[in-house]
Amino acid sequence: MCGIVGLLVKNPKLRPMIGELMMPMLIGMTERGPDSAGLAIFSESAGKDSRKFSLYAADEDFNWQKLGHDFTTHLGSQGKIDVKVNHAVLTTNLEPGTVKVWLKEHYPNVHLLSVGQLMDVYKDTGTPAEVAERYGFGKMSGTHLVGHTRMATESAVTPAHAHPFTAGEDWCLVHNGSLSNPNSLRRMLQHQGIAFETDNDTEAACRFLEWRMREGDDLHTALQKGFEELDGFFTLLMGTKDQLALVRDAFACKPAIVAEHDDYVAIASEYRSLAQLPDVKNAKLFEPMPEELYIWKV
Repeated sequence: MCGIVGLLVKNPKLRPMIGELMMPMLIGMTERGPDSAGLAIFSESAGKDSRKFSLYAADEDFNWQKLGHDFTTHLGSQGKIDVKVNHAVLTTNLEPGTVKVWLKEHYPNVHLLSVGQLMDVYKDTGTPAEVAERYGFGKMSGTHLVGHTRMATESAVTPAHAHPFTAGEDWCLVHNGSLSNPNSLRRMLQHQGIAFETDNDTEAACRFLEWRMREGDDLHTALQKGFEELDGFFTLLMGTKDQLALVRDAFACKPAIVAEHDDYVAIASEYRSLAQLPDVKNAKLFEPMPEELYIWKV
């Protein structure tokens, strides 16, 4: 059992408050996921020719400034480092492949969480309130976000196994449910040259859908193939650079509720996580239908 939350802010005046608005939503899902929590937030662009690399180190005393200095010295390109405890966002105009190779060679114990122009990812073990306080979720600004609280049922409780999972650029996925065929998906994707970092079933779904889109599918087509290939129970919430997307499996046994308001779209596993949103009494509330794709654009 896990909790999912999503928030897309339509009203530009509320975007500086997106973290504050999200906090009761995430903490409201504590009973559904006390083991670990995470957040993917889409905010100010790194720039047309730059990307942001969300990084994690297990050691809270990790020397991020040394990493930044070594990065500039070895690669001859200035990298901006924004540090939050044992997470950091490295912004650079170098190609992702170059950055990934350099990190693997020089800092193999630093985990790359995500790559993109807009998206930052933070995830760690602990209760949602502890993780949110540790990384200052309540002070963040942006256009849309995806959050998750985890109760582990099929793999270890570690930061790497926490959600959101990411693949490609500016793409993330959170999952409530369980898949019965992640190993067959993993073997199929490994034959396509796709590497995995965990044994979490959600990572298989994430990499499958991103692979389909990299092969040319739009999100709708990729998810239609997902209904054919993903075996199990799931509610999936996804974030891209300009949209949120939600789907449930054919049985729709994993809960979800949506609040559509003139100022925002909010999604959660249970209504209690929506109850404190501004003017929610005037929002359109509904339960998403099974095997139907819901997409909201920024």
